[in-house]
Amino acid sequence: MKEFVISEVKAETAVLVGLITKDQDEAKTKEYLDELEFLADTAGAVTVKRFTQKAMSANQTTYVGKGKLEEIKQYIKWCEEEAQKCEQSEDGDKLVGGPIVQPVGMVIFDDELSPRQLRNIEAELKVKILDRTSLILDIFAMRAQTANAKTQVELAQYRYMLPRLQRLWTHLERQGGGSGSGGGKGSVGLRGPGETQLEMDRRIILQRITLLKQRLIEIEKQKVTQRKNRGRLIRVALVGYTNVGKSTLMNLLSKSEVFAENKLFATLDTTVRKVVVDNLPFLLADTVGFIRKLPTDLVDSFKSTLDEVREADLLVHVVDISHPDFEEQIQVVEKTLKELGAAEKPQMIVFNKIDAYTWVEKEADDLTPPTKENISLEELQKTWMARLSDDCIFISAREKQNIAELKNCLYMRVRELHVQKYPYNDFLYTIDD
Repeated sequence: MKEFVISEVKAETAVLVGLITKDQDEAKTKEYLDELEFLADTAGAVTVKRFTQKAMSANQTTYVGKGKLEEIKQYIKWCEEEAQKCEQSEDGDKLVGGPIVQPVGMVIFDDELSPRQLRNIEAELKVKILDRTSLILDIFAMRAQTANAKTQVELAQYRYMLPRLQRLWTHLERQGGGSGSGGGKGSVGLRGPGETQLEMDRRIILQRITLLKQRLIEIEKQKVTQRKNRGRLIRVALVGYTNVGKSTLMNLLSKSEVFAENKLFATLDTTVRKVVVDNLPFLLADTVGFIRKLPTDLVDSFKSTLDEVREADLLVHVVDISHPDFEEQIQVVEKTLKELGAAEKPQMIVFNKIDAYTWVEKEADDLTPPTKENISLEELQKTWMARLSDDCIFISAREKQNIAELKNCLYMRVRELHVQKYPYNDFLYTIDD
């Protein structure tokens, strides 16, 4: 008996699909697909292949063109055939451990698919189809812990599902004939079981959405009461792109144990802790991270959670300086803050992960303009980034570098805001002249 020892792969395999357009060049598409792969990894899937296509815009019926869709289909077929070959050896003996090649479990598209695109792609590829929105929703559902977060995620899922209900009932499509005699346009007898079930599901989902909205209103009333009971303390909110180290910084400043890991959307629920710096108390909130192409339904659903951002007196914008595209991440956060009506709030920027920042020193005869890849951290501190706000700090929350400077800056800003907001209570924070 021949025996092949092969490591078993349990994670579901995924194929990623993105477009290169006039508004999104090849480098940008690669960055988006890198992020999509990170999202897939966070959801527990392993990416085995990427497909990209150059096009003016997304195809209205299949997102990519017919040729590219056929290429994806052939790759899925090849994976399935190879997996079957690996299940048995040449003489019919079973392999030990599992196949080298896994069948493709899902195809994930980098943009939100319309119901029509989703239906056509599923019919052609015959595997599970996800888009960026549904993948993010899955991660949010997996990460939600409190009743508030679970309610908000469920509301976003139903909003996403509502226009896509029809594809769930393709096996019960409208049937010809029926019990009606005439068979005219308005004949009930021509309604097949699929259409009946579709109408029932739509009504149930609409009722559920109404119920969830009412539940969120009740939760928000409770949160308003909680915020009123926090006393005369300045509120500081950590904001930023997902996975930039907000929760790690929160743990460091508040000496608490907020869940933090190297995954996207590790934090969904807003956590508020009382922090004291040099006898100056203030409230520090850790909020959900932002992301490019954040689904509109999620922004709408999480508005109550993001009220901590809107009601904060000071925003601490945390940036991952080691990320190759941190400039765009800054723009995404600023855009989201503007949508939330919080863009004009006092801010300070904290560039985190300086321990992971790498650069290559330029040659003496290199006259090309400096880039973030070949400029030192000391030089970065003198660039436009250091002038993005009144206060700009470079730290490493994990390695605890420059934390004293951050605390001193926080102290000065919070004290200034407290004197402005509560002018008759500033005797608590006098400084000796």
